[in-house]
Amino acid sequence: MGLFDVFKKKKPAPTRPRPFPRPTAQRPDPQGKHNFIVITLDSCRYDTFMEAKPERIAKMYGGLDKVERRYSYASWTAPSHYNLLMGLLPHTSPPNVYASEYYKEDFVRYNQRLGAKSIEFASLVPSLWLPTFLKNKMGYNTHAMVSLPVLNSLTPVNRDFDSFELMGSHNDMTKMLDRMEEGKIFNDERPSFVMMNVGETHYPYSLPNDDPNTLPRISGVHGVFKKLDQHVDEEGQLKKEEAPAFFKPDEMEYLKNQQIRAVKYLDEKVFPRLFELVPENTWLIVTADHGELFGEAGYFGHGPIMHEKVHEVPYLEGKIR
Repeated sequence: MGLFDVFKKKKPAPTRPRPFPRPTAQRPDPQGKHNFIVITLDSCRYDTFMEAKPERIAKMYGGLDKVERRYSYASWTAPSHYNLLMGLLPHTSPPNVYASEYYKEDFVRYNQRLGAKSIEFASLVPSLWLPTFLKNKMGYNTHAMVSLPVLNSLTPVNRDFDSFELMGSHNDMTKMLDRMEEGKIFNDERPSFVMMNVGETHYPYSLPNDDPNTLPRISGVHGVFKKLDQHVDEEGQLKKEEAPAFFKPDEMEYLKNQQIRAVKYLDEKVFPRLFELVPENTWLIVTADHGELFGEAGYFGHGPIMHEKVHEVPYLEGKIR
């Protein structure tokens, strides 16, 4: 070392990226006392939910006047559920409020939702993933039952779930209740977080015993990828094929009524059984992942659409028992 080398500034050691925290070897004791269930009625928009007058569902929360009009963070199933699993539930839209202030208020409510005294919210970072936080920090069991294949267990949405099941039918919520009755979801040792994606309200808005061939087959992202190769020529371009005819106004009205019918069915036949099955100390949210368009501004369905009705959803939450 030369004389002047001692005055030279040493180069700082290269910083290493922070490793992602590994799950704890042993799940901690439960930090909350409530089971926490989030049910998304896939594609169910606010006004069709209200037109169905689901009095049995709403009764558990104090009546139909307790149903909130909220807005989803995304216009289709997958990104909406990714937001939900970050803890971002459908939001209100208050003016003159910084987003950060809204997030603070909504996240603090998880103390009430989970029946916890004081959640360490910093533990949500860096993963920003609710199942990870609930499992490794709050000591919860974590389960998911989904109806739409775009949420299947091989997608990134399945992280830190103890069980994750794509149901055999896209439109039969009763099969999810069968799992509860089999004792696979709740136990006395620790509370459970359960995500339930319900498909009866998704196109074609069919009930378990309906004939699925009465309406045209319209695919979402999963179905498009699955069959896209059949529609691409040797040059990698879409083949020139006749596009299916767009629904007429009377058909749009029929489809909207089918979604209303699906909500009525769930209200009369399915949710009463759910309310009987859930254990004591259960906090339950009923909402939708996004809305649906039935001809407004020339649109049908959801996805790459920018319209208020595709983001507008019903929202109910509270302690069921």
